[in-house]
Amino acid sequence: MRKIIIYILALLAVPAAAQTGKDHNFEVAKNLEVFNSIYKNLDLLYVDTLSADTVVGNAIDAMLGSLDPYTEYFPDAKVKDLKTMLTGKYAGVGSLIRFSQKYNNSFIDEPYENMPAAEAGLKKGDLILAVDDLSMVGKSSQYVSDHLRGDAGTTFMIKVKRLSTGKILKMKITRRAIKMPSVPYYGLQPNNTGYIDLNQFTEDCSKDFRRAFLEMKKQGMKSLVIDLRGNGGGLESEAVNIVNMFVPKDVLVVSNRGKLKRMNHDYKTTVEPIDTVMPIVVLVNGGTASASEITSGALQDFDRAVVMGTRTYGKGLVQMTVDLPYNGNLKLTTNKYYIPSGRCIQAINYKHGRGGYIEHVPDSLTKVFRTLHGREVRDGGGIKPDVEIKPDTASNIQTYLTSIIDSTETVLDYVVDYVAKHPTIASPDKFELSDADFEDFKQHVIKSGFKYDGVSEKILQELVKSAKFEGYYNDAKNEFAAIEKKLKHNIGKDLDYNKEDIREALASDIISVYYYQQGSIEYSLKHDRQMAEATKLLSKPVEYKKILLPK
Repeated sequence: MRKIIIYILALLAVPAAAQTGKDHNFEVAKNLEVFNSIYKNLDLLYVDTLSADTVVGNAIDAMLGSLDPYTEYFPDAKVKDLKTMLTGKYAGVGSLIRFSQKYNNSFIDEPYENMPAAEAGLKKGDLILAVDDLSMVGKSSQYVSDHLRGDAGTTFMIKVKRLSTGKILKMKITRRAIKMPSVPYYGLQPNNTGYIDLNQFTEDCSKDFRRAFLEMKKQGMKSLVIDLRGNGGGLESEAVNIVNMFVPKDVLVVSNRGKLKRMNHDYKTTVEPIDTVMPIVVLVNGGTASASEITSGALQDFDRAVVMGTRTYGKGLVQMTVDLPYNGNLKLTTNKYYIPSGRCIQAINYKHGRGGYIEHVPDSLTKVFRTLHGREVRDGGGIKPDVEIKPDTASNIQTYLTSIIDSTETVLDYVVDYVAKHPTIASPDKFELSDADFEDFKQHVIKSGFKYDGVSEKILQELVKSAKFEGYYNDAKNEFAAIEKKLKHNIGKDLDYNKEDIREALASDIISVYYYQQGSIEYSLKHDRQMAEATKLLSKPVEYKKILLPK
């Protein structure tokens, strides 16, 4: 116990050595001594025996929780999670696992192409009953996932129940190193427009990106769409490498600035670019963050690409990892980053007093910066797109059907049944569910007992409460009854009203079973409003140039 406390004190005391001022040093030493004394007395006198890992771990988490959400402690047992986050690699079977309330069991949700789960024959909907001799019945997806992972080369037996047949199957699987694809799909679209879906900035993702770009260029690509929607970022150096493909050598892409000067760093392009003239559109949204914002923001600042979509997340902070005693790791925020125009796009100020709170930077307090050709851009609040295009929004019933909110597993059961009846389907660019297929699905939903909360009904209920509270209800009782009758739930009608959107979502789910992630992405592009607008803009060179080179 004494060793644990000494190591914690040694770790926490490191930053104090870099501080100036006797008052600060005294406050640090005083509070560490108080913490040490409190824990000693707890360990000695508390009525129950305490776990040092739990109590001190909770103290560490509370301390870090008052800072920012990106500063995290990873004890030895969770260091693998950190490595997976940074590299995209782990050892296991290669499949998404999800828990089903209906079946009270975790199941195979999406096996990855060419990975052990898919090669062994595991399919979407297979209920995971046991791993070796250990029962997985009723266990959470995290619990099951932890047991499916292990050292590469190790072998285990998995027992599953196939929903489509009810049969119990046993399979022998050998774990191996799994690396999630950073570019799950790329390909030429109409008008020789290239498309690259980059979903994470993990180790060497820039090499995958470069290969995709060069391959499509050989095929006749004339313009490019880079899809960073939902890309939460990753390694800063990989973002710089990707920007380097499109801007000249030896230009500053991003600067890191923090408390310690020795931690500051400037990232410049280091090699000659592969293309400085091809028209580019970068698609972004609220899930575009960190390294994705460096990429999109730098290309915007250099007037090298048109950024399209909705405003990005606004993460302008940089983290580094520090090795800790007993094989732990600390990921901590050390810098803010500044893209070529000189702006930092951090959207939230994290205040550390009174236990920590956050403060959003209002647009009125942001400052104006200029791109290479003089266009006005602002700091704070993420990257504002040059062209704002909002995506199609999912209807209320679609959201319930396609999320884990649906305890009846209506979509899962339909997809499993559809796949069992259709050994093959058309390619992603040609596949569509027919009207007859959708009618079958509608009847399946109605018979399944599927329920969801209607927005209109909720609003009406709140209005009734307010009317009763204010004394107006009795005078309008008949009118309320008439409205309630009009708004009464009709699932069949709601499905028909949102037919096209639901059909597309359902088709995408079905395609992923046959053609995996890349097939689902390829199919979704046919119905993607933002992608359509990007392609449209790239087909109009005059309009494209007008955005980047305004008079």
